[in-house]
Amino acid sequence: MPLDISRRQATLFFAAAGALLSGAARAEDAKKMIVHKSPTCSCCGGWAERMRAAGFIVEEIKEPDMNILKAKLGVPEQMTSCHTAELDGYVIEGHVPPQAVAQLLKDRPKVTGVAAPGMPMGSPGMEMGPPETYTLYLFDASGAREFGKWLGDKPA
Repeated sequence: MPLDISRRQATLFFAAAGALLSGAARAEDAKKMIVHKSPTCSCCGGWAERMRAAGFIVEEIKEPDMNILKAKLGVPEQMTSCHTAELDGYVIEGHVPPQAVAQLLKDRPKVTGVAAPGMPMGSPGMEMGPPETYTLYLFDASGAREFGKWLGDKPA
């Protein structure tokens, strides 16, 4: 038995289906992360694994010169760490916990990215030794502001 629908109904149906599929694709793109790292750094891989465990899709790229990449992506020198990730229009610098990355994507602040400067002990990928309290910063071309204090991978 043929389905009796109007051209308008069919157009609306396909538009709605396309919007749903497009929304699903955007959601997946928002979880797709490119991690740039030095070929000699081992903690970067540990951080990438933590991000995968949190549900992010991670592609790791070994970079010959991280300083050039960081400058190109707008990471202020005082915010640098060992690896730099790109995710849904943001830059994630260093050992930022997955929960903080999820908060960044939820809040969508108008910034370049978020950074965990240096290599804080106990942060994701740096689990050796007792965890220390460290600060995450949101940053852009005008500078940086505090995004929160963390102890290991939990808010402090």
